[in-house]
Amino acid sequence: MNSPVRVGVFGLLGSGNLGNDGSLQAVLGYLRDEHPKAAVDALCGGPEVVSARYGIPATRLHWYRGEYRTASRAGAIAGKGLGKLVDVFRTAAWVRRHDVVMVPGMGVLEATLPLRPWGFPYSLFLLCATGRLFGTRVALVSVGAAEIGNRPTRALVRWSARLAAYRSYRDALSRDAMRAMGVDTARDEVYPDLAFALPTPRASAPSGPPGPVCVGVMDFHGGNDDRARAEEIHRRYLDGTTRFVRALVEDGRPVRLLTGDECDAPVVAAILHAVDSPLVTAAEAFSLADLMKETAAADTVVATRYHNLICALKVGTPTLALSYAAKSDAVMDRMGLGAYCHPAREVDADRLLEQFRALEKRSAELRQTLAERNRLAARQLEDQFAELTAALFPATDHTHAHARQEAP
Repeated sequence: MNSPVRVGVFGLLGSGNLGNDGSLQAVLGYLRDEHPKAAVDALCGGPEVVSARYGIPATRLHWYRGEYRTASRAGAIAGKGLGKLVDVFRTAAWVRRHDVVMVPGMGVLEATLPLRPWGFPYSLFLLCATGRLFGTRVALVSVGAAEIGNRPTRALVRWSARLAAYRSYRDALSRDAMRAMGVDTARDEVYPDLAFALPTPRASAPSGPPGPVCVGVMDFHGGNDDRARAEEIHRRYLDGTTRFVRALVEDGRPVRLLTGDECDAPVVAAILHAVDSPLVTAAEAFSLADLMKETAAADTVVATRYHNLICALKVGTPTLALSYAAKSDAVMDRMGLGAYCHPAREVDADRLLEQFRALEKRSAELRQTLAERNRLAARQLEDQFAELTAALFPATDHTHAHARQEAP
């Protein structure tokens, strides 16, 4: 009798980013439905959260617990350096115990937000390299990618992708970016973001007077190439977004502020302080399901974080993107709302209000468009999961994998 296939999930999961955890939830749903006997565990950023929330064993991604804190003292720098060495052996030991490792969604092949090469890119490279070494199939599933200028980061990301056994992307721009960085993408497919596979509440069309508006905010300081202007970009984003919220309140519209990561809380606090009105409230969302419920109850959504957009689009609520990367433009275009994007780096409250009013005039039409695009996305993700099963879970390979790894 064959042992159950051993599946690992890998990434910055359980670390406070709702989009990352939503991608994990979608993959766990697929495994539960299609491979219920699989033994699943995680190597992740927040193992305690992942174990408590999803009921699977989880191991900390980094040996050094201060990995994502800035190291300025000699002891911290030494700890980080030692951690990089220890993580080689920890990652290899974890990978070797599995038949398959899945990286569920996330922008793991991009640097659209500030990123250092020795952080997550290094961890991903260790995963893919040790997977190739031990014959464990590593799958990058509906991931995001973007061309990277920084040479060390670019090299680590390129080699990670090359060493993976399976790659699919959440938009065509991601596949094009990897091709431009020297990865053979001839057999790589494009599918919707994994969050489109999650259960979702149904939005009801608004009736009566204008109703609530969800405004999804972000602790936005620009991208990896904007470090010199980070504070200027952040001030402009916060000022423009605050002015927009104030204009909605002056029109008598209730505004519900949304986040997508724990680090966004100061932006919410700043807007609440600047726009002192009972019409402005902040949502407490602990999952993409919570975000979907909030966006389903709104007439309209204006959002920055990528998975705030996904949640609003998935429930069929007309949405305007404060776009900070090409991935936001791509998903808006895919869902038929490509005309409703506004640059997050240069928020112009007056222009944003014009776009918002134009969007609301087409609300009924756009809700119908979103319903059609969502049905298509669901079918495409069913195809993706069927392809994953064929590529990663061929029954004859399971016995071979166990025999190889259990041999003396």
